[in-house]
Formats: sequence, C-alpha cells, structure tokens
Amino acid sequence: MNLVIVESPTKEKTISRFLDKNYTVRSSYGHVRDLPKGKLGIQTDSDFSPEYVVIKKAQKMISALKALVSKADTVFMATDYDREGEAIAWHLSQVLGLNKSKIKRITFHEITKDAIKDALKNPREIDISLVNAQQARRILDRLVGYKLSPLLWKKVARGLSAGRVQSVALRLVVERENEIKNFVSRQYWTISVKLSKGEEEFTAELISKNNKRFQEQIVFDLFAEKYKVNVSTIATGQDADLILSELKPLAYRVEDVQKKKISRTPPPPFTTSTMQQDAARKLGFFADKTMKVAQSLYEGVGIEDGNVGLITYHRTDSVSVAKVSQEEARKFISEKAGKEYLPEKIRMYKTKTKGAQEAHECIRPTGVYHTPESIEKYLTGDQKSLYKLIWQRFVASQMAEAVYDSVMVDISAGEYMFRAGGRTLLFPGYLKLYKESDENSGDQADQSDQDGAERILPALDPGDNLRFLEAVTDEHATSPPPRYNEASLIKTLEKHGIGRPSTYATISGTILRRRYVRSEDRKFFPTDLGAQVNDILKAYFEQIVDINFTAGIEEKLDEIADGTLVWQDVIREFYNPFQSKLDIAENSIAQKPKPELTDRKCPVCSTPMYLRTSRFGKFYSCSKWPSCKGKQNA
Repeated sequence: MNLVIVESPTKEKTISRFLDKNYTVRSSYGHVRDLPKGKLGIQTDSDFSPEYVVIKKAQKMISALKALVSKADTVFMATDYDREGEAIAWHLSQVLGLNKSKIKRITFHEITKDAIKDALKNPREIDISLVNAQQARRILDRLVGYKLSPLLWKKVARGLSAGRVQSVALRLVVERENEIKNFVSRQYWTISVKLSKGEEEFTAELISKNNKRFQEQIVFDLFAEKYKVNVSTIATGQDADLILSELKPLAYRVEDVQKKKISRTPPPPFTTSTMQQDAARKLGFFADKTMKVAQSLYEGVGIEDGNVGLITYHRTDSVSVAKVSQEEARKFISEKAGKEYLPEKIRMYKTKTKGAQEAHECIRPTGVYHTPESIEKYLTGDQKSLYKLIWQRFVASQMAEAVYDSVMVDISAGEYMFRAGGRTLLFPGYLKLYKESDENSGDQADQSDQDGAERILPALDPGDNLRFLEAVTDEHATSPPPRYNEASLIKTLEKHGIGRPSTYATISGTILRRRYVRSEDRKFFPTDLGAQVNDILKAYFEQIVDINFTAGIEEKLDEIADGTLVWQDVIREFYNPFQSKLDIAENSIAQKPKPELTDRKCPVCSTPMYLRTSRFGKFYSCSKWPSCKGKQNA
C-alpha cells in the first residue's frame, strides 16, 4: 500500500478518484506543527532554533496517519507546490518519524488525473532549502510580532500588535493620507472649439500658440511612487477668456492628417496578485475571499464526471503557460470564435514580477472546454464569478490583438493650433471576450479606451477649410493622488517586491482587523490608532516600515530558498540591530497616558467617567470600574 498525504479533505476526495486501490489518500487538515502560542519559542541566544509544538487539533489525525504509515511501503507527500506546502511536508515527516528512504515528495500545478499520474512518475526528495525559507519567514514574523506587540501595549493600548510586512502596508496607507492632506490643488483651464466640415461637426482641443504647448506634466515624488498629472498652462479664467475672444474671427484650416492602425495586445493570464486585483475591481471581492474561492476551484469541484480541479495552483507569480494548455486554447478559439481570432504564433508571456519564486505556472482553467456556461450549475455564485474571470482572462491571453483605425488631425487658426483625434475599432480580437478594468476603482475603465467605442471624425484632408461654430472653456483642478484600495495596495506591494503570493491576501485583512485602517467605499483610511502606531514604528523602528529594507528581506528569503544563503545568518543580521532598537524604544517612548477623568456621567450609576484608549479606539468607562461596568463609545 502507498500512502498519499495532502492538506485538505477536498483535495483528498479529488485525488482519490484518480488513483487505484494500491494508493490510500489522506488529509493532514493543514499544518500539524507551529511555534507555541504562550511564548516566543525561538532560541535567540544561540542559533535561533524554533521550538515547534504539535497543534492540538492535529494530534488525533497524527495518530491515525501513524497507523497508516506503519502499513505503507511509500509515503508520498502531495502538499501544495510552494514553500508553505514544502514546510507542511517536512513537518509531517518529522512528527510521523519517517525515514528519508520511505518519503517521496510529489508536486503538481493542477489536480487532474494526468497531472497526478505524472507527479507520481517524477517524485523527488523534500527540498530543505524551501523549508528553510518558510521557516525563516515564520521566525522573522514571530520575532517582530512577539517583541513589538508588548511595547505597543505599554506605550499605546493593550491588545495591539505589529507585523513585519503589515507594518509597511500600514505606512503606505498613512503616508498616502498625509500626501492627500498636504496636496495643494492647482486650477487650470482648457479650451476646445466645435468645428464643422459641411454638415458634420466635431470637436478639437487647443494644444499650442506659436509652437509653445499649453500642456505640461507635473510630477510629484510620493512615498512609494511618482504621481504624474497633466495640466494646462492656462492658469486663470482671465487668460482663458482672452484666448476665447481671439478665436471666433480666425480662419480654421486642416494642416496635417495622420492615419494609422493601432494594435492592442491582450494582457497575460493571471498571477495571484493580478487575480486579486481584478476580482476586487470587477467582482467586489476582498483578497482573502478571492483566495478562498480560488482554493475551492483548485482543490476540486463535483461536476458531471466527479470531483476535478478546475484551475491551476492559485498561489503563483508566474505568467508562463504549459504548451499543452496553449495548444488546447488555440484549438478552442479556432473552433468557437474563428481562425481570424487566432494569432499566427503562440503567445508567450514573460514573468516580470520582482522576486518571482519557484517555477510555477499562471492561474488558468485546467481545461478550456470546461466553459463557465457548461459547468455553472455545479458552482456556487462566487465560484462561478471567479471561474468565469479566470477562464476569460486565460482564453483572451491566447487570442488575436484588437485593431483600431486611428486618425489625428492638426488644425491651424492664426497663431493657434488645435488637435482632434478619432478612432474606430476595426477588429475586436481579445476584447470580444475580456475587458480590462481601471486600477483605481471598482468600475470598468473608460470604455472608449477599452472596447473601442468609436470617436469618428469627418473625412478631412490637408488644406480643408473648416467652419467655426463655438469655443468652450472648462475649468479644472488637479486632484490629489487616490487613496489605496485593496487592489492598488497589493499592486504597490508587489511592485516593490514586498510579500509573496501566499501572503498578499492576509496583509490588508490584518490591518483592517487590527483597526489600524478602515475601509469606506472600498478605499483605505488610516484610523487615529493606526497613525499613532505608524508614528512609533517610524520613529524607533524605521527599517520595519522601510520599503527597500522589507523588499531586501524578501530577496534574502528567496536566496535561502535557492540554497545560496544560510537562514540563521539572515535572522541574526536582522535580529541584533532590531533588539538594540527595542531597548532604546523601551526607555525612550513615554508610557501611555493615564485615563482622563471627565464630566461625563456614567449611564449606570451617574458617577464621572474616564476617557480611555484601547485597541478599538477611545471610549468612556465608569470611574467605579470594575464594580460598575458602565461604558460608552467616545
């Protein structure tokens, strides 16, 4: 008998279908060991050895697995194909007391019969470098959380906590709020004219006078990025009115007409980050919900022929696609849409994500012939929505480009030059199936840019004289940079190499649960508590909230995974200066202020109330507490 161990019951059920009676598949129900809850559990005075303990809920399951292990010829560890999965496999081998010769590690990108059979033919040993990378991340996070949290209890309020990556995310939100508050808006005016050729009317924008352009770009250096704003140099209404007064008597003449075809290529298939961003914008899903739904699609859904994994592994930063899947997609596109929707060559995408780890595939359907419509009756509403998004994005990524007919016309009027642009969608290509969304909202982006909504100009040629109809001036004001939403926060973290596919979903959820950030209309606002915690971290633990430092730690974790760095050295390099800063902060930060007695009367006993601070914010409590439990929100 061969024993196959996976993490979840659903995965167990799906894989069991693909194997014969010589294999027994069982679930570990996730992690079986972790650091202890009641103490640090790390030997900081020597080699940072972790003191792992068996998770209480796993004890019964471990006993059952030990009984099966004793009867098994080979134990196949079929946990997920990432560092977390590698660590679970290693912990299982330790608690089950397995000999190295008896264990085989198998990995796969999708839970299908062919993928499982192929994995069993190509087993390997547990990769201890991947295990060490996961272990180093866990220890770093424990050191930061366990050491910083008590400091925040004493200096701010009980129950607070701080995390390594989450603290950078909090700083991003706080810094953006400060940038918005400090933003000085600039007014400017634009001018357009309505013209006609014969009976056909169109609009042109003022662009220059005597070859001096009216547009300039302002670049703001923000904490995490540059913010670029295009503005007009017409700075006052008086200046705009003066120009308007000169436009009516002028002769309008076409000077130049440029026509060209523009092609737009489809976006690559999803990674974890881009899936979370698109699901947030189009479906309104928070990242943790997206990952839960994706997990269920990956582990297996019961359709007409039994449980099958519908998507590939959903924790990935790769956009690469297996050749067999590309060929299947091309066959489907040719059959269902027509050969004109098929590019001549197979589309190849290159992963650009900073610090991309492990040789994963993109997130794609395990079979494109499982169309959303053909299996929707087997899916929940959320599964159906996310699967459709993944399916459409993947199939679109293998389709032909969208092609536009573009025309740009320059029109002279005395010293002034105007420009009109038009565009016609000649061939929709991939846009027939999938439309991209605006990164700063939950809405579709400007449809004129997305689906080729036509902006048609009359037939114009150089030398044509045009009739002036009217001139219009519009007042504008520069807007501050947008607040982060979950999608844009994940995108920023990924751009800077902070976090990994397995951690994106937890980052924003953590700072929301801790009440350091609140979400309003899906935009993130720092709370007073969050700003206070961020101020302390910036003042005394600058590296913890420094983008480059945190990204550097991620790179070192990657090097541990590659086997080029020793994990203890990375921990030691971080911990020694961190502990020194802890000692300084302990002696420098003032104790949290004592509760303030107020004139407010207790609703229970009418005695004066104290104004106190907790991790939930400020509140009033009876001065007779604990004998009187009266309290009110501040």
